[in-house]
Amino acid sequence: MTKALVIGGGIAGCATAIALRAAGFEPVVYEAYPAGGDDAGAFLTVMGNGMAALRSLDAHRPVIAGSYPAASVQIYDAGGRLLETRGIGDAGETGPRTLLRSTLYRALQDEAVSRGVRIEHGRRLVQAGMLAGGGVQATFADGGSATGDVLVGADGIHSATRTLIDPDAPRPRYTGQAVVYGYASGVPAPTAPDAYHMIFGSRAFFGYTAAPDGRTWWFARIPGPQAGPEQATSTAAQWRERALRAFADDASPAAAVIRATGDEVTGGDSYDVPTTPIWHRGSMVLAGDAAHAASPAAAQGASMALEDAVTLARCLREEADTARAFAAYEAIRREPTEQTVAASAQMSRRTRPEDAAAAG
Repeated sequence: MTKALVIGGGIAGCATAIALRAAGFEPVVYEAYPAGGDDAGAFLTVMGNGMAALRSLDAHRPVIAGSYPAASVQIYDAGGRLLETRGIGDAGETGPRTLLRSTLYRALQDEAVSRGVRIEHGRRLVQAGMLAGGGVQATFADGGSATGDVLVGADGIHSATRTLIDPDAPRPRYTGQAVVYGYASGVPAPTAPDAYHMIFGSRAFFGYTAAPDGRTWWFARIPGPQAGPEQATSTAAQWRERALRAFADDASPAAAVIRATGDEVTGGDSYDVPTTPIWHRGSMVLAGDAAHAASPAAAQGASMALEDAVTLARCLREEADTARAFAAYEAIRREPTEQTVAASAQMSRRTRPEDAAAAG
């Protein structure tokens, strides 16, 4: 049985392990963090294409159980005027689903473990290289190592595997915005069932939705200079105040939602990876954000990672030669993912009222 070393225990890593296991491989997941990547505070939407990927693995049920539907988007200007309503999928189990990022992590991790996948925590990759007789060896920061037939770098936007495959690989690009996530008590602003409300504010972009837990989940994309490492010390109150300043002069519901929010606020600089010239080398290959990271605007990061997982496993199952399998995987996934990253970058730049006309 082919052994696969999967670097990263997040969405891409666990989904890849599930897909490889279903395809008859022996995956082992190596996660850098002691308890897995929780990405505390953030939420996301798995779009219809991501849900289809999960269904193909029969791994959709735990995700549905921990999420709620997102069937439409209502777009407003800074004055609170409704500009447009768009459908983004059905409100059932096949349509987009919104959930905490940590909930998706746990659902996929638990699903992988239930299928016999071993997940080792506290194993941060520091080196990897091909073996003379074939296969690959990974070395970890704790001094340990592991060998396998293939290595999948699913270790996120700041991927160590990407640099090991290509030392000249581009670094993540700052998108020009910080993204703030928050959870307000109750429903302090008008809402429609299964809808996201997107607001082109005078200074920033805001979105909110009413969740089944009785709270309002919201995010703000705020243009500004890169904060860098300093953002790690920002408190919830500081992030909330920064978001409130961005919408304080608008007549939209954004400020009311932010004022109804307590300490459940987090934020950080937003990055993307427009293109990665080299996706694979020898027995090593990239998946998810390690290969192509999009800004949050298109809500496709998780879904692209899920599609990568399914496609990579299928190519490895159908093609015995690893190099040809990786080439087939890249041929299928590179163009659509780069197009999505580019489209998301363009959407991220639309934060002003005058941009609303171009939102289609």
